[in-house]
Amino acid sequence: MSTGLESIDRTVQQTHLWINELDEILGWDNKARSYRLLRAVLQGLRDWLPVNEAADLGAQLPTLLRGVYYEHWRPVQTPVKERSLGDFLARMDEAFRGDRLGIMPEAVSCVFRFLAQKITAGEIDDVRQSLPAELRALWTPSGRAA
Repeated sequence: MSTGLESIDRTVQQTHLWINELDEILGWDNKARSYRLLRAVLQGLRDWLPVNEAADLGAQLPTLLRGVYYEHWRPVQTPVKERSLGDFLARMDEAFRGDRLGIMPEAVSCVFRFLAQKITAGEIDDVRQSLPAELRALWTPSGRAA
């Protein structure tokens, strides 16, 4: 379905491509679930990063996903004070309440690897370095964009 506005059509298409690609990487064959995971990880990262770094990451997202990323953001409350791996994974689990993922660390790691393919290497390095070491450990530096 075309809106007749090229920029909107393009971001919708790009967002679908991202979700489809992530869904394939995860092997889920459930685009709604893959979108929910991508959304949860992006918003979790946003809240774990310093404000300037969160904005830098958001700038590299497709326009539609950028809106999802910034949804309900409270910059004055970031980065969150409790930034452990357990806290991050608990937040991801909350997004899957009633649809538990038994392999949440692996799923989050897949999203991190996916983002490393889509976002510039310099930005990925900055984001990784801004995260606590135990969360950074889920984000291997391989498979990065140029």
